[in-house]
Amino acid sequence: MPREQRTITAADILPVEQFQAIRAEKKAEAIARKKLTRVSVGPHATVLFETWDSMWLQIQEMLRIEKGGDEQLPDELAAYDPMVPKGSELTATVLFEVGDPVRRDAFLRSIGGIEKHVAIEVAGHRIRARPEGDIERTRERDNKASAVHFFHFDFTPEAVAAWKSGEGSAMVLMDHPAYGHAALVSAETREFLARECF
Repeated sequence: MPREQRTITAADILPVEQFQAIRAEKKAEAIARKKLTRVSVGPHATVLFETWDSMWLQIQEMLRIEKGGDEQLPDELAAYDPMVPKGSELTATVLFEVGDPVRRDAFLRSIGGIEKHVAIEVAGHRIRARPEGDIERTRERDNKASAVHFFHFDFTPEAVAAWKSGEGSAMVLMDHPAYGHAALVSAETREFLARECF
């Protein structure tokens, strides 16, 4: 699995039977990894930073579940490879979670446009989120935000150096008028992402 190439190709994907043989081990690795890649921002937002390994596992799981084989693979690569950090960025899946469906609907309607209000700040550098692809994240007809967002954070070389240095603080910020929260990124998470993503 050539992580250093920062892309996932068909050659990296195991046949379903081979994946099934190592699935338990890979799932255990994913649980351990999530402890280092999960950041809660306020009461309803969870940021999951992505890596080559997390996207590889997602592709393998989709192939296992949907059983589409070689015909399905190009679609999965097209969907998930762009979320592999390419060397000067962090990528993240952001989930907005509210248990009660009625409250969840009201909450998502209150945070329309949230995708324009997410950033990472490190040592004075503010890196605004860039949504993945052209998918509508806030419905125009009723301003309702999606519960799931996929973001890129494009770092300058100076911001990468600041992140890697471990100095100062790193935070995930959400500055939407209806959802203003920030969360510190732990030193362990920062070190792990520096190693895996930059």
